Amino acid sequence: MRMLGIDLGTTNRKVGLFEENGEVVGIVSRPTLTQDTGEGYVVYDAEQLWTDVVEMIRELTEQHGGANIAAIGIASMAESGLLLHKDSGAIQSPLLPWFDTSSTPQAERVRAADERLKLFQRSGLHLSFKHGLPKLLWLHDRDPDMFRDARWVSVSGFIAYRLSGVMAFDPSLATRTFVYDMRTNDWDREWIQNFGLSPDLFPGVYPSGAPLGPVKAELVQALGLNSAPAVAVSGHDHVCASLAVGAVSPGDVFASMGTAETLVGLMHPTQLGEEDFQTGLSYGYHVIPGLRFWMGGNPSSGGSLEWIRRQLGDDALSYDEVRALLTQEDRYPCDVMFFPYLSGSGAPHPNSNTRGAFIGLSNKHGKAELLQAVCEGTSYQLEMIRRSGERVCGQSITEMRAVGGGTRAEPWLQMKADVTGATMIVPTVDEATLLGAAFTAMLGTGHIADGAAIQRLIEQRGTKRVETRAELHDRYQRAYEQRYEPTAAFLRQLPIIE
Repeated sequence: MRMLGIDLGTTNRKVGLFEENGEVVGIVSRPTLTQDTGEGYVVYDAEQLWTDVVEMIRELTEQHGGANIAAIGIASMAESGLLLHKDSGAIQSPLLPWFDTSSTPQAERVRAADERLKLFQRSGLHLSFKHGLPKLLWLHDRDPDMFRDARWVSVSGFIAYRLSGVMAFDPSLATRTFVYDMRTNDWDREWIQNFGLSPDLFPGVYPSGAPLGPVKAELVQALGLNSAPAVAVSGHDHVCASLAVGAVSPGDVFASMGTAETLVGLMHPTQLGEEDFQTGLSYGYHVIPGLRFWMGGNPSSGGSLEWIRRQLGDDALSYDEVRALLTQEDRYPCDVMFFPYLSGSGAPHPNSNTRGAFIGLSNKHGKAELLQAVCEGTSYQLEMIRRSGERVCGQSITEMRAVGGGTRAEPWLQMKADVTGATMIVPTVDEATLLGAAFTAMLGTGHIADGAAIQRLIEQRGTKRVETRAELHDRYQRAYEQRYEPTAAFLRQLPIIE
């Protein structure tokens, strides 16, 4: 029996075919491109997205056969979405990327509608332009006619609808709309109406990975399938990825090391309060039934490394050069400190206006010190998020399961273990979101029993462990507490010069 995962991401859209044990059969990818409207905002081409998914599934089935596929699970970037006609499914709005800032004024309108703590307790989120409600208000301000007989769906929901004919959310994506109430586990109809929107704007919420229905009969042959597998919205891409690394139980923590770095921890459900709000973390529903997650991110982790690679030469430093420059461990920690706020600061102090900085430069510093400072700065920021996570879960975080491009930079991964004091566990997984989307669908359709069964499959395939070096950890902790954290607090207070 096989499973199909779909990952609709910011950089690429991918489809992967897997054996039931997680072994890769084949993976295909297309770039995720934006279109500049010429009006100050960008969009995705929804029809091109659908065409790409069809072509990628077809490519896999032509290469590997379309038989014995039990389920198709779809994961996506969390906040992007569009309006469809509730009956015909016709596209009625642009497909808005999560990162487009056009809805910033509408986010401020939402912020003014209630106290910040109450907004947080309702949604589990610290409000941002990227969330669904500000985006919907921006669209409504531009053209209310888009909303006639409309339904708002996520990117996952759009492809799930095209495959199955059913419009749906899962809880992990519903919470990113800022209109799903975590206190009642339902759409907040009164809150939605407060902004002049119809409470019928949002489709039903199904458990993550639950079957919406089979692939439509007219698509089976076109996709090269031998039968009609179940279609499921698997959910939030980072949360799905946690399954693929075996983070499946309360207390487990998962680090996704890409352009942005995200730390996700599993937890039992709880009523959110002031202490949770003060952590700066966001909260939502995990794709494993009955569990929730906390999440904190650094939007410019791998992005900072890519930035400094480009700055240190006419051509970007190669990764071999990066490794060579990071091997002089006798100078760890560096006396130069870097604050990785190139896209603003994320958790635990989210502020899009915070700016990055080098502190402690002198004429004795060169490429090696600048590169080391960048890698250490992103590691210190991970430590800041880890400490907030410890306050949430009430226990020490001594292990973090990690995937992503950052895990292939061995000195950087070792640095993160040394700074945080946590063992970094790296499973043998190349495409965690893809595999996690497939696993979520197999879990939701009953083909896999539970999270523990998934963890056993991951462990059987092998993991690499990067242990903390005690002496370096002690030095890094002093540098973090005496220099990094106080200076980061100062930088957050600096006004932006327009």
